[in-house]
Amino acid sequence: MSGVYARRIAVLAASAALAATTGLLTAPSAQAAMPTPVSAATARTYLGELTVQAEGSSTGYSRDKFPHWITQSGACNTREVVLKRDGTNVSQDSSCAAVSGSWYSQYDGATWTAASDLDIDHMVPLAEAWRSGASSWTTAQRQAYANDLTRPQLIAVTDNVNQSKGDQDPATWLPSRTAYKCTYVRAWVHVKHYYGLSVDSAEKSALQSVLNGC
Repeated sequence: MSGVYARRIAVLAASAALAATTGLLTAPSAQAAMPTPVSAATARTYLGELTVQAEGSSTGYSRDKFPHWITQSGACNTREVVLKRDGTNVSQDSSCAAVSGSWYSQYDGATWTAASDLDIDHMVPLAEAWRSGASSWTTAQRQAYANDLTRPQLIAVTDNVNQSKGDQDPATWLPSRTAYKCTYVRAWVHVKHYYGLSVDSAEKSALQSVLNGC
């Protein structure tokens, strides 16, 4: 792990720990969308900078090694913050659960009015991150990754679409909604580059193919 990346992830981990133990004084500002990923041109540059190597083993992987969802503000955990951010006219009860609102799923174009129909997708799945370098991180570093609201890593989408994606990379899974594919791969590369994760050759080819048309 590079020194710059180690310092970067340490700051993230410290911030996540602070949020988890003390809560933030103010809730994150509503963005009504996932943070905007880097441009296609920047994503192409970033992709060229990523280490290309075969994926590592899934041995030892567990979602429990990426603690989520942590408290972000008051009674609100990361899932609830994303539901509020990504929805329209979202109302929450005293425990921060979304009790009404509507959500447009960017992956498939479906609109939902019940929070139970939404999953919060990790753009670069936790198991994919594990096989691409996160297996060597500390638990605190993995926690920061799994709850990252600053990068384009978390998005509310139709639950069964998220489940069909599983831990696949863009070589085998892309959103069915064509209009979102450019944003998706820009976000994927943005996250992998920020966290110093590797790509395999098929994954890189798939990313390049989509980015070339953006």
